[in-house]
Amino acid sequence: MTVYIDPPTWPGHGRMWSHLISDVSFEELHTFAASLGAPAQAFERDHYDIPSHRYGDAVAAGAVEVSSREIVGILVRTGLRRPKGRLS
Repeated sequence: MTVYIDPPTWPGHGRMWSHLISDVSFEELHTFAASLGAPAQAFERDHYDIPSHRYGDAVAAGAVEVSSREIVGILVRTGLRRPKGRLS
């Protein structure tokens, strides 16, 4: 059971964002995100968008820092990747 986060390098809505993922299940990811206080609407297909000011909180709570490329690789390897346009 591991939750991963990439650096906050993704711009949007006047902020920078990170992606938070699990290597086990969406249930684990939802539980971890809820413990951070992330709103349900921050979940997008296979990850949570975490604003840069919450990055340190996620790491302190146990999220492992990885690159954005590693985020995609982990999702693909674990079968949890949900590309745009895929509903399930």
